[in-house]
Amino acid sequence: MKTSATTAVALAVAVACAVAATAATAGRRAEVQVALCGEPAAIERALDLKPRAAPYETWLFDDDALALHERGLRLRLRVRADGAEFTLKAADQPCTALAPALVPRRLGKCEYDVHGDRMTGTVSIATALDAPTAQALAAGRLPPADALSEAQVRFLREATSAWPLPPGLRALGPIASRVLTTPGGRYDVDTQRLPDGRHFVEISAKVPVAEAPATQRALHARVERAGVAVCADQAGQAGHKLRALLLSR
Repeated sequence: MKTSATTAVALAVAVACAVAATAATAGRRAEVQVALCGEPAAIERALDLKPRAAPYETWLFDDDALALHERGLRLRLRVRADGAEFTLKAADQPCTALAPALVPRRLGKCEYDVHGDRMTGTVSIATALDAPTAQALAAGRLPPADALSEAQVRFLREATSAWPLPPGLRALGPIASRVLTTPGGRYDVDTQRLPDGRHFVEISAKVPVAEAPATQRALHARVERAGVAVCADQAGQAGHKLRALLLSR
């Protein structure tokens, strides 16, 4: 479904209201994300995309009931040729109210995600893994809890009351991931292919929070000019991917 100019303006107005209602966001950044629908190859041609980095592999972790997802939590393993990274992400977080010790600056961040008409704080805390550890985690030989860093465990325990992790977590994937960029490098486009062949495509830009509404309007205008369809559901792709991965096991 292609977005209309009226819809794009309405979304930007809603985001502008969210920005105005979010106190003390000065100096913080927002990632404006727009889910795109269509064949990835056609989107790549229409937007004249070029690779920004080498392809990599992604694994997500949850149980059959998606207990982590239901609590706004996500565990993600990215495996690249030069190393692996295990990331804890927590949605709907009060970025300006979190104690600095819970999100160490060198290890994590709290930024705002913009999906459709919603802007919410999201904490990300990452830890580097060596190749054997990443392989064991993806293969199910290492429980996710044993791969987490002290900072990640502390955040789960003190900020979300989600520690210990629920039993039955499993690796879901692999997802073949690519990062592309538009001419001039203004926008990034993430494409992900699941084991069953299903694709997810998202265009995004990271900007200061105050620039999020204008950036969202510009993103919609850019894809509309290229004849690319914006997905009707802009609530975020994480849940859709997790459910599809469970079905394709």
